[in-house]
Amino acid sequence: MFPSLQRRRGNGTVPDVTRDIEVAGKVLPLTIRQNERATRMTLRIEPGGRALKLTVPKGLPEREVSAFLTRHQGWLMTRLARFSGESELEHGGSILIRGVAHRIERTGRLRGLTEAVMIGDEAILRVGGAEEHLRRRIADYLKKEARGELERLVAVYAGRIGRRARSLSLKDTRSRWGSCSAEGDLSFSWRIAMAPPKVIAYLAAHEVAHLQEMNHGPSFWALCERLCPETSDAKHWLKRNGTMLHAIDFG
Repeated sequence: MFPSLQRRRGNGTVPDVTRDIEVAGKVLPLTIRQNERATRMTLRIEPGGRALKLTVPKGLPEREVSAFLTRHQGWLMTRLARFSGESELEHGGSILIRGVAHRIERTGRLRGLTEAVMIGDEAILRVGGAEEHLRRRIADYLKKEARGELERLVAVYAGRIGRRARSLSLKDTRSRWGSCSAEGDLSFSWRIAMAPPKVIAYLAAHEVAHLQEMNHGPSFWALCERLCPETSDAKHWLKRNGTMLHAIDFG
């Protein structure tokens, strides 16, 4: 089950162990971390479904770890089956834009803008250029959409609390959807352009709130709710669907 074994130093004194594990014919990296406070094993799928993390009580025999992973093969297969979004980025496939599924249509033109249009009741994303550039052009379109909407929302929310963001940048982060530095530099994952408008609004409000409250205490969440009344619903949406957005391969 574990064809390779590699050790690396973790945050604690006990080194993490990194192994490969095969699930339904797919090989994934598995990080095993020993935790003195853990009373049971906890298995987590990392954002995007490209890696696994297993937390185990310190000193647990390896045979128990192997048995645990064997028992959870079915669970892993079911959960990982959800991460299949990369196969849909092709002509006739679909991509979410602001929460709405758009059918991808290659125009066949080597030049031309990527644009979202409505034809009757169907949302379509028309993409020009060579076929091998399809995914990159879709990603570029999402980045443009994310920047335009986030810049607008940040300006509105920051104005409401009398603050100003020093800069706004877009990244493709896996561990967080956004961040705010002490200097007022905001950073966002451009993949948020695939989420519904209320989720984009929440993310902007979340980071703008950090311009005033550099914490996640009650005052911070109260400010978040004031800027974006749909904060609770948006948080639930991200919790349920965020990893699916990370799973899409634009490479």
